[in-house]
Amino acid sequence: MSAPVRVCGVDELEVDTALRVDVAGTPVAVVQDSKGTIHAIGDTCTHGDISLAEGFVEDETLECWAHGSKFSLTSGRPLTLPAYQPVPVFRVVVEGGDVLVDPTPIPAEELPA
Repeated sequence: MSAPVRVCGVDELEVDTALRVDVAGTPVAVVQDSKGTIHAIGDTCTHGDISLAEGFVEDETLECWAHGSKFSLTSGRPLTLPAYQPVPVFRVVVEGGDVLVDPTPIPAEELPA
């Protein structure tokens, strides 16, 4: 685990909306879901070079606006085609009003099935 990087304030996040941030040179989509949980996943759709932060959030998924692939916010796995490769998932820490993201992706074996 690397040192988490501040990416935004909690007050900058809107529920069920993604925010594109840069974490040590990697584009990441930060999402506060309808339950209030904050997630961070790779921002680039694995089907095409499309920013997932421009997509649609529903429950614990983020849907690519271009071709409709939905990605799990907890595992990074695609839940619908045409994408079939997962996006990385990053650890999130909230300290005070700041959202911090670990720049090292969570290893696949540590993610939920």
